[in-house]
Amino acid sequence: MNYTVTKGEKSTVKIAMTFTGEEWSEAIDKAYAQNKGKYAVNGFRKGKVPKHVLEMYYGKGLFYEDALNILYAKHYFETLEKEKDNFTVVAEPALSVEDISDEKVVLVAEADIKPDVEIASYKGIKIKKYEYTVTDEDVEKDIASTLDRFAEKVDVTDRAAETGDTVNIDFVGKLNGEAFEGGSAEKFNLTLGSGQFIPGFEEQVVGMNIGEVKDLEVTFPEDYQAENLKGQKAVFTVTLHAIQGKKLPELNDEFAKKVGSDTVEAYRAKVRERLEQNAKARALNETENSIITEIAKGAKAEIPQSMIDKQTELSMQRLEYNLMYQGIKLDDYMKYIGTTREEYKKNFEEDARRTVLHQLIVEKIIKLENITASAEEVEAKVEEQAKSVGKTAEEYKKTMDPRQLEYIESDIKVTKLFDFLQANNEMYTEE
Repeated sequence: MNYTVTKGEKSTVKIAMTFTGEEWSEAIDKAYAQNKGKYAVNGFRKGKVPKHVLEMYYGKGLFYEDALNILYAKHYFETLEKEKDNFTVVAEPALSVEDISDEKVVLVAEADIKPDVEIASYKGIKIKKYEYTVTDEDVEKDIASTLDRFAEKVDVTDRAAETGDTVNIDFVGKLNGEAFEGGSAEKFNLTLGSGQFIPGFEEQVVGMNIGEVKDLEVTFPEDYQAENLKGQKAVFTVTLHAIQGKKLPELNDEFAKKVGSDTVEAYRAKVRERLEQNAKARALNETENSIITEIAKGAKAEIPQSMIDKQTELSMQRLEYNLMYQGIKLDDYMKYIGTTREEYKKNFEEDARRTVLHQLIVEKIIKLENITASAEEVEAKVEEQAKSVGKTAEEYKKTMDPRQLEYIESDIKVTKLFDFLQANNEMYTEE
């Protein structure tokens, strides 16, 4: 087999694989061996019909498709391996047959490839650096949130609904006096102040009493997902059936022990340490994003749509997982907001394009600066991860997927990259 590679426009490549008549004949024989059991001809037992008889009976091209697939499966991926230093395919190829005869076959695969990115500059740029400090107020707010999670639900009958209460309601939404799809529910539990409903809804339920019926006037946001509801004024008729409030636990040493500390003061110290670690991680993440965003302003790349589609699909998967944790199916959610999965995916396209460009920039600078991860650095990271789960490095390695080592190596390179970029750009913080 011989092949030629032709780079196309918009980050595509065309691989033309030419097979000799002998290779083509061998592929047909293999296709016949794999599929002869499917066919029967009078005078022959099923699976025992000679190839030339089947070709006369069903046509000469009977095994062509399977033979082409055999050649593709063997030689296409071998070709990609040979060309890995020249390009990286990022999507399934479109296949076509350019020539087919007893003498030769030319099978063509056209595929999107990872594009090169042109970077105007990645050194000497003025870039914002983020820093966050943890205050006493932050610590107390976190503790208050934990107390809230441990609160007991108590039925309330002697007062109106308040922010923070969970109310059980029926509601019917109407546009111009007509009920609309997805705008009604019965016995729905809503936590007031959660922001689960559109602005203005929960605020108007506050102050309602058990048994009360009230019309709430609200306006759907201009950026609401359902096209027919964007910016529309609606009236929801709400019936309140029940109210549940919260009884917070007392903050004392007994409670501190429940959450893993001996005393309240030890608990406060532990909370502060966690918040400071989170603040440091947040600052680093936002600083790194700030660096790449600035570099991307002077970067260009012909990004194939397939790469953007793959990234939007990842975003949809994350949305689906988040909804699952809330007990909601993605299809039900799409019906509720009045759209389809394909339409909703478009909301992620701009972010997907930006994410892909940022990834390409990171890979390009790592290559330009020859940033590597040594075997010793990878080993140290493995030992660190092993220690965190109470295992030796050798024990931990036995449970590792090969892709984990690749991830560790990549993570080390990226960390080094951003250390390099911070050192080689003008980083500033806002007062």
